Amino acid sequence: MTDPIPNPQDRAQRRFDVTLVGDTNLDLLLYGLPEELPCEDELLANGMAIRVGGSGAITAHNLASLGNKVGFVTTVPGDDFGSLCQAELHRAGVDLSSSVPLQDSRTGVTVHLQHKVLRHMFTYAGATFQLAFDHLDFGYLSNSRHFHMSSYYLQRALTPRIPELFRKLKAVGLTISLDPNDDPAHTWNRSILEALELVDVLMPNEREACLIAGEPTLERAIPVLRNVVPLLIIKRGAKGASAFTAHDEWHAPAGNAKMIDAVGAGDSFNAGFLHAWIRGWGIDRALALGNLSGAISTSMSGGTAAFCNGDSLQALRNACEIVPPQPVI
Repeated sequence: MTDPIPNPQDRAQRRFDVTLVGDTNLDLLLYGLPEELPCEDELLANGMAIRVGGSGAITAHNLASLGNKVGFVTTVPGDDFGSLCQAELHRAGVDLSSSVPLQDSRTGVTVHLQHKVLRHMFTYAGATFQLAFDHLDFGYLSNSRHFHMSSYYLQRALTPRIPELFRKLKAVGLTISLDPNDDPAHTWNRSILEALELVDVLMPNEREACLIAGEPTLERAIPVLRNVVPLLIIKRGAKGASAFTAHDEWHAPAGNAKMIDAVGAGDSFNAGFLHAWIRGWGIDRALALGNLSGAISTSMSGGTAAFCNGDSLQALRNACEIVPPQPVI
């Protein structure tokens, strides 16, 4: 059964704070391996972790952990890895009732080799490539105040119709945010510009901003993008994050944490920033909560472990109490 399409004027009565469409995969993290990886040698890691991964899944998980009502549409393969990922999302409170069962497909896997500074990433996309526009329950997705999408280029079956999806969601009153993430094919297809015309908040990192804008430097990319979207957020890692509208800008330093790895830090930033933004916080304070969320994420393995930790969540909740609660937009 599909959800009825809501009246655009009834946003305060909708079922979810945020709905998402995106990727779910298993993250396998290995620590302590050398940056140079010779063939035919058995290299020994000194640590490992298994977590739910995928930019969409991490963002959904961490939004729910912060107390948002979250509906997530993703592929649901019938294998053991898929069951593990679904269980972790359910424990966080993410609703998966309109996700897409693909019993004969396999859950994607990303192997992260975390080195002292840099990392290698190897991904088998699996069912992520198969999620298509016709799989989506538009009534379910639109029964929300806000919609977020990650991994624009990785969702190959869906990508050509993302502008159509955004157009339908805008017609019933949702605000929209987009984290484009990387393009593993390295084509950076310009069709994304059509989608950006419908986006309220664009959330790339520095490299992604340059590639989307088609400019060689961030200084040249920012003027291009800030004139396309109402609010541009640039995630800058250890340099913090910046926000730009057509006429104003904000800069916030990175949060402090002892880093285990940076897997999912950008997705955790997304969760913290959006938690604040949909509640009407000022941009400066939304950036601060985003940075704190990203920093706390790096203090434990993978993108979700810190959001399952009581002390970490309490630190984030304390930060949320700095600003009196506001109605969700």
